[in-house]
Amino acid sequence: MNTLAAIAVALTALRVNALRSFLAILGVIFGVMAVIITVSLAQGASRAVQEQIASLGSNTLNIQSGSNDRGGRRGGAGSAIPFSSDDVDAIRENLDVIVAASGTIQSSVTAVADGVNWPSTILGIHPDYIEVRDWSVAEGRVFSVAEVSRSSRVAILGRTVVDELFPSDGVLGALVRLNGQPFEVIGILTERGQSSFGQDQDDIIIAPISTVRTRVAGYSRAGVRDPVQRIWVEIAPGEDMNYATEELEQFLRVRRGIDPGEQDDFQVRNFAEFITAFRATETVMGLLLAVAGLITLMVGGIGIMNVMLVSVTERTREIGLRLAVGARRRDIRNQFLVESVALCSVGGLIGLALGVSMALLLENLAPTLGVTRLTVSVDPSIALVAIGASTMVGVLFGFYPAHRASRLDPIIALRYE
Repeated sequence: MNTLAAIAVALTALRVNALRSFLAILGVIFGVMAVIITVSLAQGASRAVQEQIASLGSNTLNIQSGSNDRGGRRGGAGSAIPFSSDDVDAIRENLDVIVAASGTIQSSVTAVADGVNWPSTILGIHPDYIEVRDWSVAEGRVFSVAEVSRSSRVAILGRTVVDELFPSDGVLGALVRLNGQPFEVIGILTERGQSSFGQDQDDIIIAPISTVRTRVAGYSRAGVRDPVQRIWVEIAPGEDMNYATEELEQFLRVRRGIDPGEQDDFQVRNFAEFITAFRATETVMGLLLAVAGLITLMVGGIGIMNVMLVSVTERTREIGLRLAVGARRRDIRNQFLVESVALCSVGGLIGLALGVSMALLLENLAPTLGVTRLTVSVDPSIALVAIGASTMVGVLFGFYPAHRASRLDPIIALRYE
């Protein structure tokens, strides 16, 4: 019996016992479906987090003051002496590994234009911030260093703010009041959309840091001239991030008068380390999902083997008759093995279709379930792996029943009742 004949006989046997065949593959269907759904959700979440981390920049460092220690009592993050605009200039001018640096001050603000108000976030920056964060201006221009020095009241609006305050054209050159202070709109930021956590990245206003400090946020700290909340720096291309971080930390320790052995009163965050740590976590999660999917498919495989053993028992006389009329033992083995593989392959295809459909359905229903944003990523390679795994389950768990059928004695099999 050739392979095509074995396939034809196997499919005929499956059609004759359609209900039993369907019940046999339920375990494989749910196993593959569970793998597709969990992996799709995990990959979607992974991609969203990677995009969020990438938006921070893999070659950027974030600096902020740490905690102070007074009388044995330790304050929270940011309680130490803050950095200043002079520190930003010193970092930019004295460290060769740094190509751009900007201080930032962030505050809530109410923007008003033409009688329409909109609550938003204002970010005071130095001009370098646009380069550090890899932002761009779609229309207009970025304010200059001279405008920062003069505390000019100029602003660049995100797309959401523009849509809310200026539904018609004529944004550039218009006046918008920020917490009661008039600002001239000189630019519109390129649209960036929602972050992976559902935050609207276009609901923002940027302005010179000196203007935000004195006219909007009222941010001041005793003993510090021109304080900033955070400093963002961009590392030169090709520089080692760990080396650049060490150089920056050493420079800041000297500048802030920290003696050897004393603890830093500042924090330097390397987002490249976040990416590395996340990828390590992603690998572990991938292994756990793979193990869970394998266990589910193994359970489905056990069900297939049980059904195949029952089938061998019920068809003992048929097997004996085939052997008696000249069928080879390997023909019998191949017939039942093909049945097992066919069952698992069909189950895998049905599970794949249901898994993809359920994953996409969950993504569409996420807002109604109270989930701000749910991203699903169906990787074709995962689909191929799932189908391949279900086929292998058919081979592994179908071999014993097939081998058992091929070893039956024809005479005893013909006498079986």
